[in-house]
Amino acid sequence: MAVREDIAETAVAAPRLGGLTVPAWQRLILVAALIVGLALPLFLKNFHVFQLTLVMVYAIAILGLNLLTGINGQFSLGHSAFYAIGAYTTAILMDRFGVPYFLTLPAAGVVCLVAGFLFGLPALRLEGLYLALATFALAVATPQLLKLSILEHWTGGVQGIVIIKPDAPFGLPLSQDRWLYYFTLAVLLLMFVAAVRLVSSRTGRALKAIRDNPLAAKAMGIDTAFYKSMAFGVSALYTGVAGSLGAIVVQFVAPDSFTFFLAVSFLVGLVVGGVGSIPGALIGGIFIMYIPNLAEQVSKGLAWAVYGAILILVIYVMPTGAAGFVRLVTGRLARLMSSNR
Repeated sequence: MAVREDIAETAVAAPRLGGLTVPAWQRLILVAALIVGLALPLFLKNFHVFQLTLVMVYAIAILGLNLLTGINGQFSLGHSAFYAIGAYTTAILMDRFGVPYFLTLPAAGVVCLVAGFLFGLPALRLEGLYLALATFALAVATPQLLKLSILEHWTGGVQGIVIIKPDAPFGLPLSQDRWLYYFTLAVLLLMFVAAVRLVSSRTGRALKAIRDNPLAAKAMGIDTAFYKSMAFGVSALYTGVAGSLGAIVVQFVAPDSFTFFLAVSFLVGLVVGGVGSIPGALIGGIFIMYIPNLAEQVSKGLAWAVYGAILILVIYVMPTGAAGFVRLVTGRLARLMSSNR
């Protein structure tokens, strides 16, 4: 009974934690952040705009991993594979069939949704380290599969595929990089809103219940097999859309661009941003985009050593990620303000 009550409490509390009801001060912060995000490209060079666009792309991929790991409790080291599938879907559709870039995003999402769901079915038999090992195998095998001669006509083999960066529509006075920034920002906002609604829905509460206690969730009538497979599919959809955007922004896809290190980078971004935190995905994207460059500026010969030291320091200072750190600071400020009244 105690376990059943805990699951019920989780289901009741979820809308308050992840729902659409946002305090006034948080709404102000969101509006201010949106205004800054809209204005930034107007004052930056194209290269810096390109980097910020990649931050948003990585944030979408990390958000997809977060829905699987942070919300549903399934561990994955293979999301670089879904990122690659999304990227290649877009590249092939644009290069071979002349499909407009904006139509390739839903196509990549659907392909990755199916791939993730199908991968999630056999993965139902695996838990913990065994699931991590299976997803690790997926990440390692995908670049090699993309190099197969039987697929070379479609994937370009080791040479990859070069695609054309789109111009701004309707004659808008924007460079290609600035237009893709705004396009990616719109997709990011759409995906974030969808994630918030998913987490605050009955489906989201079921996913959390499975994460907290799968046996109790199953005893309450939750179809754990379906929800876990669906979580894999939706997570892959998000990562596939990110891969699609990444291909359009970078203008190039090749097997060696989607190594296991990319999957580890997504995991690092998830932990740094905060496991289970939707806004934290953006912080994770900033970390994996800029910190390696910062480490290389500190010491080119010891860049990865510096990167490791920075990562250890961040985890030590913020053991629950950036989102947990923000909650801790705001909680203490709130208590301080209430005590001074």
